[in-house]
Amino acid sequence: MTYVPHTEAERKEMLAQIGVQQIEDLFQTVPEAYRFPHIELPKPLSELELMAELREMSEENTDLQHAACFLGAGAYYHFVPSVVNHVISRSEFYTAYTPYQPEVSQGTLQSIFEYQTMICALTGMDVSNASHYDGATAMAEAVIMSLSVARGRRKKVVMSPTIHPEYRETVRTYTRGMGVTIVGDESLSNDLGALANMVDDETACLIVQNPDFLGRILDLKGLADIVHAHRALFVVCCDPISLGMLRPPGGYDADIAIGEGQSLGNPLSFGGPYLGFFACKKEYVHRTAGRLVGQTVDVRGNIGYVLTLSTREQHIRRERATSNICTNQGLNALAAAVYLAALGKCGLSKVARLCYHKAHHAARLIARLDRYEVRLAEPFFKEFVVRCPMPVEELNATLLDDYGIIGGFDLGRVYPDMANHMLLCVTEMNTAQEIEALVEALEEIAA
Repeated sequence: MTYVPHTEAERKEMLAQIGVQQIEDLFQTVPEAYRFPHIELPKPLSELELMAELREMSEENTDLQHAACFLGAGAYYHFVPSVVNHVISRSEFYTAYTPYQPEVSQGTLQSIFEYQTMICALTGMDVSNASHYDGATAMAEAVIMSLSVARGRRKKVVMSPTIHPEYRETVRTYTRGMGVTIVGDESLSNDLGALANMVDDETACLIVQNPDFLGRILDLKGLADIVHAHRALFVVCCDPISLGMLRPPGGYDADIAIGEGQSLGNPLSFGGPYLGFFACKKEYVHRTAGRLVGQTVDVRGNIGYVLTLSTREQHIRRERATSNICTNQGLNALAAAVYLAALGKCGLSKVARLCYHKAHHAARLIARLDRYEVRLAEPFFKEFVVRCPMPVEELNATLLDDYGIIGGFDLGRVYPDMANHMLLCVTEMNTAQEIEALVEALEEIAA
């Protein structure tokens, strides 16, 4: 509730409490030329005129219906079946916020339950929640869970340097002030042995990403045994599309599997909203943040769905809650569930294999070009690194301006030792003609 002062004395007292004398002092940071009433607004427009102007402005945007895209780095352009938008646009889903009353929220609860079931099947884990804000938040919550399992006796987290840089920054932000030490091999050598050697009896968890941020597919066999020998947790971050053909985290005996679910039926949407999927072994279910939906029966024996095992501070644990995650990306999770149901096991496998083979085809063609270098010896999925003969920023500007192609991610922005290295992404949406056009453009620019 907002309090409104009713007298001049009350107004002055409130201003004094925040250290100013008059209302105008609150707007000193706004340049004087832009303060009210000096704002010069354009003349009023009718709806017809306004829509015409907005359409004209929208034509200035570059969208993926008019430009070939080879940019990934955590947000991916995949085909979204039309049934996804048809389902999530239904008013009973689109306007629903939270299923606090199960007797009137059975549809929402069932959709979340189906989502959880699919994530468990996809990751090979026992339990899934629904869900976190994004992949970075899911990783941070995995660290919080690991610290909770350790009951404060372990304050060390080992992270691979080839985890998404924004995920690593989010973990550092989450754990700031908690006395947590975050370590990792910064050489980008992909040396899992070096990471494993950092795990000791003070370690709460080891986190790796597979495929990693550079697109490389890692062999995680035996890594869980080393981690578990020190009673730490093994956390694996993964691309859900890759699980259509690669071994899931559960197959490597991971304790927690997390990742970004945007590629499952959610469009790029200029950066979100997305959803972070989170799954773990059953023994850690009581320390899972977020919501879990369970299936039960009512007094008549009919199937029903309810929120269960909720450790949220809004429900039962208050100040002893393990996390302050207070909502879930329900609509995005529903889109992921509809996407997985529409594609099925065979469809998801086909998408994964298309991404894999198209990316390798593009990499082989680029590797033949003079002045470009691609490491083909390392297995990769969907993304690969290209060493370029010029700054990536300049190369991308030329690709977009002269060829209508959205280039890859400039790795020099996050890894100083990788200046002039581009991370290219190829999905099922990139046609053979687009790949050939990219290769020709790269050759012409280098020449």
